[in-house]
Amino acid sequence: MLHHEYEWVRQTRKILLDYCKEINPVHLNQLNGFGWQSIRDTFVHTADCYVAWLGSFVLLKTKKPLTPKEELNHYGLEEITLRFEQVDKIVMELLEHHGHNLNVQIEREIPWREASERISITPGKLLAHAITHEFHHKGQIAAMLREMGYEPPNTDILGTDD
Repeated sequence: MLHHEYEWVRQTRKILLDYCKEINPVHLNQLNGFGWQSIRDTFVHTADCYVAWLGSFVLLKTKKPLTPKEELNHYGLEEITLRFEQVDKIVMELLEHHGHNLNVQIEREIPWREASERISITPGKLLAHAITHEFHHKGQIAAMLREMGYEPPNTDILGTDD
């Protein structure tokens, strides 16, 4: 994946984040029947996936990539946007350092897990995982918004600028 293709991912994310700035702020934290409970929690979980697999496992930037629950309660769209800016920096660094080696296996323990678990996987597969994970959860956020009576925007890559 090149920087250009990742820009499409960023564009679709911005569409949804910008839309969420227009909704009633109470709805950002409203509990839903989805796996990560609220729009806010789902956005943060999505960003944490990038930070964990790319920033922690591949780039070895941190051993604590996941947002603590006590911090999560203080997150609003501004903090979510900042978290995704961190994600963008991690992805850019990954592409700069591993862009020509995305299919080279990395074998190591998962840094943030207490139990010792060693895996072997490529940076390219982890990047694909993080992106598909994001689109999965963006679909859930759109469904949450619909359940609350909103009409969320299209976040398909086909609608992005080339």
